Amino acid sequence: MDSLTQIVLGAAVGEAVLGKKVGNKAMLYGAIAGTIPDLDTIVGKFLDPLTAIEIHRGISHSIVFSIVMAPILGWLVAQLHKKAQAGWKDWSWLFFWGLVTHPLLDAHTTWGTQLFWPLDLRLAYQNIFVIDPLYTLPFLVFLILAMRLPKASKKRRKWNNLGLIVSSAYMVLTLVLKGISYQKFTEALANEKIEYTQIDTRPAAFNTILWYANIDVGDAYLLGDYSFFDSKPIRFKYVPKDRQLLGEYRDSETIKRLNKISNGWYAVEKRDSDLYYNDLRFGVYDLDAKDLRFVFSYQLIPDGETLEIEEAKRDPEAMKQVLKSLWDRIWGN
Repeated sequence: MDSLTQIVLGAAVGEAVLGKKVGNKAMLYGAIAGTIPDLDTIVGKFLDPLTAIEIHRGISHSIVFSIVMAPILGWLVAQLHKKAQAGWKDWSWLFFWGLVTHPLLDAHTTWGTQLFWPLDLRLAYQNIFVIDPLYTLPFLVFLILAMRLPKASKKRRKWNNLGLIVSSAYMVLTLVLKGISYQKFTEALANEKIEYTQIDTRPAAFNTILWYANIDVGDAYLLGDYSFFDSKPIRFKYVPKDRQLLGEYRDSETIKRLNKISNGWYAVEKRDSDLYYNDLRFGVYDLDAKDLRFVFSYQLIPDGETLEIEEAKRDPEAMKQVLKSLWDRIWGN
């Protein structure tokens, strides 16, 4: 999830583990621990685009990473605060939970995490968007209320625990909403007598009221959306896979790597003379738009016998209209 959310979660976890002994230092180092796994994005800036995508939320988001890094970071902080009531084991425990809760939270997003690295398994429950104010803001309020109180205060622990409980309860609610939306999509498909092989659902940006679905119907996908405020039936938009456009590059190493990243949810598109690989897992900017534009789209650039990729550029001005359309769509059709 976004950096602010991970900082808040890390700080709250740090407080729960060690706040009674070291006060706000527990929040500070918990927040630091909560941001460390996402440093893989900095590493990615020194790599080619495809490798950068592959390593994101990889080893740094694993249990192994948390186990290895926690005692190292714990020892460093113990040296800085030798007079504190906490020792090396205490600080190591704080860092372990601060590090490991980061990928546990990210596992609920569309991108997911390789929590069990080096096993080739990516967890992605797809029940919350990477930025969700209803998860983060109440959590932040409870954390600030706790931060202002003395470390020995019972109210401090109460506010912090409430933040953890409320945020966790909201996460459970998103799983329930995902289940309900999934049922709505399958009922709509049954009503239209549409046969399909797979269905993939996820929430729209910044909320869990509006949900999207990708449906595999063979040589094409159907894309649909459903808001809990809808009064009209779900409509689906047809998107051909068009994988034959890849031609001789269909079995190339680049395409195989992209297929692994997208879990096979992709369509190929030709714009003018350029080929684009569209990752369907993150949907389109506006499903009602005449010309669909996918959130994650990569231009395929032939380079001799190999393919290079370049992420399609986003138009900041167009994003303003996208946000307006999203807001309007949330409130029903």
